[in-house]
Amino acid sequence: MKIFSNDSIRRIFDRSIEIEGISMLDMMERAASAITYEIMKRWRTTKRIVIFAGPGDNGGDALAVARMLFEQGYKPAVYLLNVASSHLSNCCSANRDRLYELEGIDYTEITKTLEPPILSENDVVIDGLFGSGLRSPLKGGYTSLVQHINDSGAYIVSIDIPSGLFGEQNARIDRRNIIKADLTLTYQFKRLSFFFAENAQFIGNCQVLDLGLSSDAMAEIPADTYLIEQDDAYRMIMPRDPFSNKYDQGTIYLVAGSYGMMGAAILSARAALRTGCGLVTVHAPKKGYVPLQTAVPEALFEPDKEQYVTSAFGESHTYSAVAIGPGITTSDMTLDALDQYLKLYHHACLLDADALNCIHKRPMLLRSIPKHSIITPHRVEFDRLFGSHSCDEERLYKALNEARLYDIIIVLKGHHTMTVCPNGKVYINSTGNSGMATAGSGDVLTGVIASFVSQGYQPETGAVLGVYIHGLAGDIAAQEHSEFGVMASDIVDNLGRAIKQAKTRSL
Repeated sequence: MKIFSNDSIRRIFDRSIEIEGISMLDMMERAASAITYEIMKRWRTTKRIVIFAGPGDNGGDALAVARMLFEQGYKPAVYLLNVASSHLSNCCSANRDRLYELEGIDYTEITKTLEPPILSENDVVIDGLFGSGLRSPLKGGYTSLVQHINDSGAYIVSIDIPSGLFGEQNARIDRRNIIKADLTLTYQFKRLSFFFAENAQFIGNCQVLDLGLSSDAMAEIPADTYLIEQDDAYRMIMPRDPFSNKYDQGTIYLVAGSYGMMGAAILSARAALRTGCGLVTVHAPKKGYVPLQTAVPEALFEPDKEQYVTSAFGESHTYSAVAIGPGITTSDMTLDALDQYLKLYHHACLLDADALNCIHKRPMLLRSIPKHSIITPHRVEFDRLFGSHSCDEERLYKALNEARLYDIIIVLKGHHTMTVCPNGKVYINSTGNSGMATAGSGDVLTGVIASFVSQGYQPETGAVLGVYIHGLAGDIAAQEHSEFGVMASDIVDNLGRAIKQAKTRSL
């Protein structure tokens, strides 16, 4: 599913209105009806509801919701902030006029200084101050009102987007001046800003309301950001040839493990095999032979000349995928081995974990990463490689620049893992849960992505599909063990089930 910018969403609304032959006011009625229905599902008519409407179309939505609630027996207290008197949007003005026709509604229009009403933790506040059309940070009395609402303890419902938050580009705004919603009822699409950890405190629980916008308009308008869901995974998974042999199903050269960290190699190897790779060869120190062959007898073992750390990689160009990093340490010998590999072998590979930590210790190696390679850093590893960042939004835009510069794919691991491609495309993952924040989970992901690449998927597709299947396996594991009880090995055990589920088209 495409993740559209605010400007693109406006174009989709306009195009939908044109295709249906309706007015913007009619579309606003549709949106307000959806919001009203969600409110009525949650609270009885006796609940005190306080509605704040701004001067734009978001305020128009809020006023329409106030009218509909009143007509259903609710008694909302409605405040329209029109401090720049007579500068309401056309739709906001029309909905204000409709409120005038209601006898007995508690309505106040603020044209000068606002004296905020008393709010309590027993109230529901409907935030309709500013939506996605906001062009500059809140200021003046609006900031005081936002802070008053946030401090009230009331349950806050934001219409479309919490007031003060932008759909994109929030890194440099004052976060004290953003509504902290408990529930965000957004129209048709989630915004890009909804997927960043730093904005979770403002979004609360997010529910997307389908307004029936034109599918043709959505198809016509391009986007660079996508949310990967089951139908996307279904389309990506290639059928297996029933006459194939293990070499046809892909071969992986996996450089992983060291003394005391062979679990990383085991998890990666098992994950690669469980997701369909035909043959995995693990290169590890000699001391890794017994644990690796005991835990993963299906894998081949190539011993390093050293007992405890990796000191040299063997020939790898005959394999269909190469993955380096889980548990290899950052010893000088290992760092030198990685340095030599990246400078002499110009085949795309997957670099994770300690491979990235080695590059951090020798930054010039960034320039030696083969084109079309995949790196899979979490936020700490990313900052080690590319400098400190204050938030995930900054990391995404930095990743876009670095992916283009080095012509690599960057998998930014997190709650909503983002696969960033050198062509500027970003794929946001929809699967996964907090139980996957556990040791070894990243090692499993390395094996999964390498497996898909080895089977003939393009690196971009292999990364996107690998992230989705990895997260789905974690979700299946959490159903059995809860998010508190998931271990990395549980994710491995459910990879086959995840692929089976993804191959079933959602209805």
